[in-house]
Amino acid sequence: MTVPTAVPTAVPTAARPSARHPFADHLDRHAALETAQPHPLWTPEDGPLPSLYISHGAPPVFEDAAWMGELHGWARALPKPRAILIVSAHWESAPLSLTSSRAGTDLVHDFGGFAPMYYRMRYDTPDASALARQVVSVLSGTEPVHEHASRGLDHGAWVPLKVMYPDADVPVLQLSIPTHDSTRLLALGARLRTLRESGVLVIGSGFMTHGLQYVDWARPDRVPGWSREFDLWAADALSRGDVEELAHFRTRAPGMPYAHPTVEHFTPLFVTLGAAGDPEAPVSTTVDGFFVGLAKRSFQAA
Repeated sequence: MTVPTAVPTAVPTAARPSARHPFADHLDRHAALETAQPHPLWTPEDGPLPSLYISHGAPPVFEDAAWMGELHGWARALPKPRAILIVSAHWESAPLSLTSSRAGTDLVHDFGGFAPMYYRMRYDTPDASALARQVVSVLSGTEPVHEHASRGLDHGAWVPLKVMYPDADVPVLQLSIPTHDSTRLLALGARLRTLRESGVLVIGSGFMTHGLQYVDWARPDRVPGWSREFDLWAADALSRGDVEELAHFRTRAPGMPYAHPTVEHFTPLFVTLGAAGDPEAPVSTTVDGFFVGLAKRSFQAA
């Protein structure tokens, strides 16, 4: 979610006199939970992890206590993954590419118009070389995978993960999205499916609606009809496991093209479904509601 500098944004809590930033409170709550009940690490006895689709937001997520609570609670409800592979709307690149596997690679701060603190944020995850080898192995024989030496995670990856796993102690790699063809993305997800059996959390990161240019920024609490209608359509199709309906979103979904003037925030959903044990099984919605009129719907697929 890239907000142009010309679009007015709320004054972050940290910039208000004598106010404590909500993300600081979030970190305190996380630390207290970890002290009382450490997050158990995934073991083979837990079985395959689900695949997730996350509406990732942007820096305002760090100012929204309820949204942070939903994301963090979701992470805590799952075993702590051994590693995370995430596909984000903000990296469209073919052939397939992986971010740097080095520990502490610099982040990509690909947004505008926010407080300086967000451009100083880091997410120094551990070395992910083992995960890189694993990903290349499951994709070998289908298409080449380019491994970048220095590219870090973009905000579609690090913003939600910094909330879900604040300690940055899980290796993370981002995989580029090489196409917006639903059939090819479902097949890509299917090739990643075996990663879940070894404790790797596979995530597609986008936004269920993303018509930023059609949002009424003077009335951020207003939900446009196109956003609500698209979200309800998607929720219905997901509840029925109707992958064919979802694949025809460009022509069948109400609210188009306003809900997705460009499609990169919806199509990571097909990687998530492809990585599921049964792409046509109903999914479990974990986050819903709206943010500045955009649908936050997020789900997990078994």
